[in-house]
Amino acid sequence: MNDLSGSPVIAPVVINRADYRPPEWLVPEIALDFALSLDATRVLATLKVAKNPAGSGTALLRLNGDSIEAKAVTVDGHVHNDWHMDGTDLVITLPGDAHDVGIETLINPAANTQLSGLYASNGLLCTQCEAEGFRRITFFPDRPDVLSVYSVRMSGDKAQFPVLLSNGNPTASGDNPDGTHWAEWHDPWPKPSYLFALVAGELVANRDSFTTMSGRKVNLAILVRPGDESRTDHAMRSLIASMKWDEQVYGREYDLDDFNIVAVSDFNAGAMENKGLNVFNTRYILADPETATDGDYDAIEGVVAHEYFHNWSGNRVTCRDWFQLSLKEGFTVLRDQQFSADRSSAPVKRIEDVRILRAAQFPEDSGPLAHPIRPDSYQEISNFYTATVYNKGAEVIRMMTVLAGMERFLKGTTLYFDRHDGEAATCEDFVRAIEDGAGLDLAQFRRWYEQAGTPKVTVTMALEGTSLSLTLSQTMAPTPGQPIKQPMVIPLRTALFDRTTGTHRGEELLVLTQAEQTFTFEGFDALPVLSINRGFSAPVEVVAPVTTDDLVFLARHDDDPFARYEAMQQLIVRYLVGAVAGTLENREASRDAIGAAMGAILDDAALDDLMRGELLILPGEAYLAEQLTCADPTRIFAEREGLKRWLGETLLAKWLSLHDRCSAVPYSLDAAARGARKCKTQALVYLAATDPAEAAARAKAQYDAATNMTDRQGALMVLCSLDCPERESALADFHARFEGNMLVIDKWFSLQAGSLNPKVTEHVKALSQHADFTMTNPNRVRALWMAYAANAQGFHREGGEGYRLIADLILKLDPINGNVAARFVPPLGRWKKVDEARAALMRAELERIAAAPSLSRDVREQVTKSLEA
Repeated sequence: MNDLSGSPVIAPVVINRADYRPPEWLVPEIALDFALSLDATRVLATLKVAKNPAGSGTALLRLNGDSIEAKAVTVDGHVHNDWHMDGTDLVITLPGDAHDVGIETLINPAANTQLSGLYASNGLLCTQCEAEGFRRITFFPDRPDVLSVYSVRMSGDKAQFPVLLSNGNPTASGDNPDGTHWAEWHDPWPKPSYLFALVAGELVANRDSFTTMSGRKVNLAILVRPGDESRTDHAMRSLIASMKWDEQVYGREYDLDDFNIVAVSDFNAGAMENKGLNVFNTRYILADPETATDGDYDAIEGVVAHEYFHNWSGNRVTCRDWFQLSLKEGFTVLRDQQFSADRSSAPVKRIEDVRILRAAQFPEDSGPLAHPIRPDSYQEISNFYTATVYNKGAEVIRMMTVLAGMERFLKGTTLYFDRHDGEAATCEDFVRAIEDGAGLDLAQFRRWYEQAGTPKVTVTMALEGTSLSLTLSQTMAPTPGQPIKQPMVIPLRTALFDRTTGTHRGEELLVLTQAEQTFTFEGFDALPVLSINRGFSAPVEVVAPVTTDDLVFLARHDDDPFARYEAMQQLIVRYLVGAVAGTLENREASRDAIGAAMGAILDDAALDDLMRGELLILPGEAYLAEQLTCADPTRIFAEREGLKRWLGETLLAKWLSLHDRCSAVPYSLDAAARGARKCKTQALVYLAATDPAEAAARAKAQYDAATNMTDRQGALMVLCSLDCPERESALADFHARFEGNMLVIDKWFSLQAGSLNPKVTEHVKALSQHADFTMTNPNRVRALWMAYAANAQGFHREGGEGYRLIADLILKLDPINGNVAARFVPPLGRWKKVDEARAALMRAELERIAAAPSLSRDVREQVTKSLEA
């Protein structure tokens, strides 16, 4: 095999789910001894190994490694020379059935820019072992179905590493005469290697406690850099609330004496659920009103809950193999969504979750990287930490709650935890437990785990006499490796509204299981208004015979908050898609209908502002592009901005009134104040589109008067998109005010890279040379470049400069951190969805990346699949 430059390339190893075999050797216990240093940490690992009765009986013990060398190997306390390296794996020949294997390695955490395994972050030592990072620390059967009891001893310079943490409970500690100290930890619960964690460094703690439902006290601590401790109270409240909620709703109790969270500034992901020692990206821990937006507060609460909930849905019951990743992630996303809905506005939370699904997962389903929530193969597992596995995985399990009802669903989850506690389970184990506990037949439903793509449900209605027929048909487009699809189980919550009274006679659950089905309803004198997929009961696209008048009706009268939001969105989507495609028959009438519906939303005193703010947000450009076979990003941008400008002009007095009213609401974290801040920013967005001078003056006044980051960031977002003196002065003030605060300066980069300013590409190129920009911090890279890649005006700029910039970034970033670099490939991989000229430019950049030597597995897999599609 050769790459495009003619250089030989090693054929990628493809891992197939069908090839799963049980491990040959088990490791019931492991003891780790760390002599800590930023640039030379010595690791002594002692593995108690035993042949697996389910294995083939081989005498060869294969231990995975990555970027490490074995300095010494012992077996049962004696030097052992009967071993060899097979690629990066250490293979030891062992007679007999059980042994103690000792391995010494020496690693350099400071040189580990991949941030996988043991690495240094601003003087701290910390680990990230999911998915395959443990093999960068010591040689081990690094797979999730090898569960071990861990004992850990750490020693290091006390001044440099005053805090020493690992999984489980602390068992002993002490000082040495040479200024070093040591600590020992023991985790009594068997766990896979991906859940191992170690943190050492100078940290301060916000401490609290929680008493479980059985009366056991748990010591809680959130540990951060000195000076950041005042910004951890919200995270602590979120942790305590999630522990209580998991007991009350799912009956899950915490099982250790200590629960620690450490926040680090260099982290590839959001957080990691290591048993008893969660390691978090600082952005999901640190918050106060001056530096965190309302959205940041919500994200912290949700992610803290998510990682805590993993203690059962992921840790006590873990994955048999990485193909089962949605077993823990999809289920836990659902649980954190339910928690957040119970803690705030459930309708608004549902809308937010669906918006994320449509923006991130629907494009994945229709693109070259489409895969089922339980994939069949992979080259690099890091590439499957996707919106499909997480967000669609949650939607699939949510459908089980729709089919069973929450009470019966919880019986199924209790059965699942009882059956598989302490085991490495599969998605099938979960589905079977829900079947048995809830009394459901999910045989056909399993196709949601097997088939990629988003089903499309087409609806037709017919009235004969007083009998109404509702015919539903489902189709699913081919995806890579799956040209033919079988019918899915699709639960659709449905209501039929009387046009005269504005009411319906009760919601019904229609379960579509065939390619086409007809449902009949009696007692209708006229065709009703159809409200279908209420609450987004299934992750599908619906094409229904709903007229513009029907959508206006539903936007005003539907008693399901999500359905009301959906009607408003579809009213706008129809207009914008028709305008872009040139199929809009009556632009003026369609636009007037949108204006009337939005005006009614602005006038509706019964609406709370949190919901009002959601209803005022226009559909995103990415979602609009998904509605078109071939999208012209420039045209989509122009039409969307044109509608925004028209709505700004038409409803000018209402926007001014809304901004004035909401500006008078004092700051607090209650729903009314949060809703007011959301509406305030939306009013500025529409004003900026129609009267830039007025918007600039108001935004600058809002910025100057702001007592919180939500108002300040909302104002700066609007100013960034304008060409006015207020823009430059506000940006300069923001940077000076928060200089040194990494998370807030990330916002400064993102706001500029994501702006509507026509000079955004020039701004981004200048920012990439800014003294505060670095390629080694994932948060900073994402802040600038992911915001730009999602900005259609810049990324899809004519001539392909945006594509070249992202390809250049990938090539430069890949040797530093391949995991993060790979996240930038999918925007280029959407080349088939755009016009021919842009598609050629995007494909050329993918080919340029593919031609580079020594690409990481992460990037090469993404690029290869994007080109093959």
